[in-house]
Amino acid sequence: MKLLLNTILLFLLVIGFSGGVSGQDFEETKRLAEQGDASAQYNLGVMYSFGRGVPENYAEAVRWWRLAAEQGIARAQYELGAMYEIGLGVPENDVEAVKWYRLAAEQGYASAQYKLGNMYDEGSVLQNNVRAYVWWSVAAAQGHKSARTNRDSMAEQLTPEQLARGQDMATSCFESDYQDCE
Repeated sequence: MKLLLNTILLFLLVIGFSGGVSGQDFEETKRLAEQGDASAQYNLGVMYSFGRGVPENYAEAVRWWRLAAEQGIARAQYELGAMYEIGLGVPENDVEAVKWYRLAAEQGYASAQYKLGNMYDEGSVLQNNVRAYVWWSVAAAQGHKSARTNRDSMAEQLTPEQLARGQDMATSCFESDYQDCE
């Protein structure tokens, strides 16, 4: 099951970037990234991850995404979480994956919220169906269709008390701009 999820996640990473990159685009992006431009660091990570204008190199992708993630770029935080979840360019580490997904989720990044729900559902970290429900709820509210499906399915598995708690937690999460979701 984990292999299937990893394959799907990698596919989603691949379709997340479209368009070609010329050598000149790479050089300009690298120059900006080396100067600390967070958007360029994210883009350079994408280039290395997918071999756009450079040979594919997951370790370099992680390096650049980490720099962008540390500057608060939610997409970079999400990508870094995915790399830790799959174990590309870094050792597989679900705790690190959750850390980076959470940072992106707390910025309202729906895909990261969805992945956090999955991590809690699967027990990749401490399994917690109420927390899975909460994260899927906030992602679903932003239009994430798979999160809505998962949330609705989980709601059927929760006791009435758990469901009420999850709904209260999701409300707190929204009202706090994703800062009080646990």
